[in-house]
Amino acid sequence: FSKPLRKAVSRMSSSSDQPLVQRVLAVSAASAARASLVIRQVMSSGQLGIVEKGKNDLQTAADRGAQRIIIGNLRLAFPGLTVIGEEDEDPNAEPLRPDELVQPDAGVLAKDCPAALRDVPVGDVTVWVDPLDGTSEFAANLLDHVTVLIGIAVGSRAVAGVICQPYYNYQTLSPDQMGRLIWSLEGLGVFGLSETEIANNPPGNIIATTRSHSNQIVNDAVTACEPTEVLRVGGSGHKVLLLIERQAHAYVFASPGCKKWDTCAPEAVLRALGGCLTDILGNELPYNASATHPNKQGVLATLRKEDHARFAAKIPENVRKALS
Repeated sequence: FSKPLRKAVSRMSSSSDQPLVQRVLAVSAASAARASLVIRQVMSSGQLGIVEKGKNDLQTAADRGAQRIIIGNLRLAFPGLTVIGEEDEDPNAEPLRPDELVQPDAGVLAKDCPAALRDVPVGDVTVWVDPLDGTSEFAANLLDHVTVLIGIAVGSRAVAGVICQPYYNYQTLSPDQMGRLIWSLEGLGVFGLSETEIANNPPGNIIATTRSHSNQIVNDAVTACEPTEVLRVGGSGHKVLLLIERQAHAYVFASPGCKKWDTCAPEAVLRALGGCLTDILGNELPYNASATHPNKQGVLATLRKEDHARFAAKIPENVRKALS
């Protein structure tokens, strides 16, 4: 490394005596905020650089640039850390410039790490990165759906998460004011949400599900939940935020189209609030480094555990058979 780069990396990785998990979370939070700037810059340029990876599966220059920022910062700060990103990594990518390096989030470092997470070795930690969740919506200018997701697992369990919304309040705030960073740590809580943002309690039975990956099985699962309203929206992070903000009662997606990088961070945040996220059959999702990337049995999430059991019981047999 150059001398300035060595100094910056030293500041990132040696943030006093805080436990590893807390330091990884602090760098993740700062990296998500920096990646959000990249995403907004790409959109402002009008040069999205769209690549079609598969059916209803897009990648843009914003995805690539945001992942480069996040993974680059994490690997510089924590050699040996397992980081799994959605996008294929470019072996010829340029190294991070000094202005792309982040300082660990001071708000994260200021907290007391729960005792259960203080002595976790680097070999037990896996970080799952979705640099731009809701790419199709980003390309369609549905900016409220877009999030940056960084989930941290210890063993197979999601214990910490970052959900960053690059365009939060973009219709009312100036570019230098928009955006929201939410983070959680198991045993500590969730930060970045105000009481007024989670005070709603909507009537009825509102179900959030996919906007662009629907089929008969997906629709059968939603219908079985007896919705009074169905919100067809993009992004796993966005759907979980709808639960957290009391705009929906359940997130139901009976399809293998979701991946671990889509759900690790949202699950960690949701669970820190007392919620629950599993596959559609009610099984916990593993997030260890050797876990398969697709969530082959779909996703079921609620803000309250008792609601989760109620919705899980409604999933019809034809859906269970199709996904098992």
